[in-house]
Amino acid sequence: MAAEFCYPMRVEFAETDMAGIVHFAQFFRYMEVTEHAFLRSLGLSVHGECEGRTISWPRGHVECFYRFPLRFQDEFEVRLSVRAKRRVTIAYDFRFLKDGTEVVAEGNATAICVQLDPVAGTMSAVKIPDAFDRLIEVASSETDDVGPRNDAG
Repeated sequence: MAAEFCYPMRVEFAETDMAGIVHFAQFFRYMEVTEHAFLRSLGLSVHGECEGRTISWPRGHVECFYRFPLRFQDEFEVRLSVRAKRRVTIAYDFRFLKDGTEVVAEGNATAICVQLDPVAGTMSAVKIPDAFDRLIEVASSETDDVGPRNDAG
């Protein structure tokens, strides 16, 4: 079972603003990319067929707290940890680290498991499928090597 995941990244020029600093909204994209990579690492997907139905994971909540800027070509990593897993939601915490130790931002997101009805064009919250439930677990709440986790949200 997996509860944590680390994804290395590099700031691309298109992700920066006129000052050469990563645009604030880009951090939300980084969180989503890291979540998708985490699920892929488990053989899962954020959108697709699962147990005979089309499942997807829209956001119910997302936020990010910024400490220091990232700039063009900075290398950093996004550390994902599963904060909570409930009947229909998974809550993730994200830490953005430059040089392995400098926390530049912290964020969190709650994804809601939904079943899509392509004919009606609707979605409805459903219990997390066993395929996800078996492979994803909640991370320990202990501190890690860069300090305590942000339990806000």
